[in-house]
Amino acid sequence: MKKQWFVILICFLLMIPMNGFAKTNYEKFEVEFSDCVDGDTAKFYIDGEEVTARFLAVDTPETKHPTKGEEPYGKEASNYTCNALKEANKIELQYDMESDEKDKYDRILVWVFVDGELLQDNLIKEGLAEVAYLYGDYQYTSLLEADQEIAKNNQVGKWSGEDPIDYETIIIVSVSFLAIMILCIVSVKYRKKTINKVKRKAKNKFKKELKKYIS
Repeated sequence: MKKQWFVILICFLLMIPMNGFAKTNYEKFEVEFSDCVDGDTAKFYIDGEEVTARFLAVDTPETKHPTKGEEPYGKEASNYTCNALKEANKIELQYDMESDEKDKYDRILVWVFVDGELLQDNLIKEGLAEVAYLYGDYQYTSLLEADQEIAKNNQVGKWSGEDPIDYETIIIVSVSFLAIMILCIVSVKYRKKTINKVKRKAKNKFKKELKKYIS
């Protein structure tokens, strides 16, 4: 009988740290930003170790996909995420009880909070991401789906049906065109000046030769 109570006591004591870990494992924990990857992926330092995190329940347009290439709003989503993380005073991650801790690429699957705001939800509101990869009843799924419907109805971002204006490309093309025009104008002026100079030299030489012949 004493042995049975002893075994029960040992099992109980072993379960205490396990339950404690399970509880804290799904609470928010602060991390340090390391590097940008794209709209739905980033790198963080957790206890001094750099890890790659894939944002739960959302998918942003691709920027460096081997077959899809760069999709519309991919650059905008990547820039939004990168700027938000770089400018954040506090970044917190949170695992979800209904999700695996890592994906097949060994990336941790987490919710990302920037200064108290859920980054996934902000991406959805801006029309830079859509709800995707739902393999369980995740904690904030209903919030994301509700805000996605609002973004769709308001035709925000990728839901507008229009490609984003690439101001960088417009500036590059405009500057290049202007440079070519200036080069052409300078070239025409230089060529005209050179021709006139040659004509004057030829005319002066002709006059000298004519003067010699007459005299």
